[in-house]
Amino acid sequence: MRFHLIDRIDRWESGKSLAATKYLALGEEYLADHFPQFPVMPGVLMLQACVEAAAWLWRATTDFAHPVIVLRELKNAKYGTFMQPGHWMNVTVDLTKVDVATSVATFKAEGVNDANESTVKANFVLHGYSLAGRGSTGAATDAKLIEHWKTRWALLTGSLR
Repeated sequence: MRFHLIDRIDRWESGKSLAATKYLALGEEYLADHFPQFPVMPGVLMLQACVEAAAWLWRATTDFAHPVIVLRELKNAKYGTFMQPGHWMNVTVDLTKVDVATSVATFKAEGVNDANESTVKANFVLHGYSLAGRGSTGAATDAKLIEHWKTRWALLTGSLR
């Protein structure tokens, strides 16, 4: 199962910051198990929304140079209030450091609900890489991934690229 948690990218500044929105609908499949009588967004998925927003910032900043972006390190994750269905979480991420030689970037992120209460805060490191050097189909897979990310970016930002 793969989650795409960011519903909309509200604004972004290349190399600096991005603001995005996640609307939590009751029909999201994981809510049936977490928890049936008191459905709330799992903390790990709140964190994943922050990581996803940071990955979008890095993709846009590097003109989609990294087809694959993964979480490498998590620091100082703190959770606040619950995210319940029918509410939204505004996610902001700041790019704080880039190491071009190792293709890693460090981010600071925060999620805040529609009542302006903090839901999650974290600092983390993402690693970006290409599949081109990892086998005969790597370059073709990179091209498909980049096209996929550009299409999703256009949908999330409301722009036609």
